[in-house]
Amino acid sequence: GRALALQPELILLDEPLAGLNLEEVEDMARFILDINEEECWKVTCVLVEHDMGVVMDISDRVLVLNFGVPILDGIPAEVQSNPAVIEAYLGEEDLYATRR
Repeated sequence: GRALALQPELILLDEPLAGLNLEEVEDMARFILDINEEECWKVTCVLVEHDMGVVMDISDRVLVLNFGVPILDGIPAEVQSNPAVIEAYLGEEDLYATRR
């Protein structure tokens, strides 16, 4: 189920896609986008997620941590192409590019 407090200033989503099938992931991603795009909410969503495809698709900004140390804070395109991020988090190649 989904529950949401009235008029929150911040929404923290910790691995909301864990254990979901593809259809459920798509539904949850749309739900997160809907919250973020609604003018009446004016709320910041913090998403902790390991599905880089979803992160890159729905995020305005991405902060990448490597064992708790910030590597880069930027827009998805910057993060996706940053060599330090690719090496530390995505592996030797850009795994997101292979999902397209």
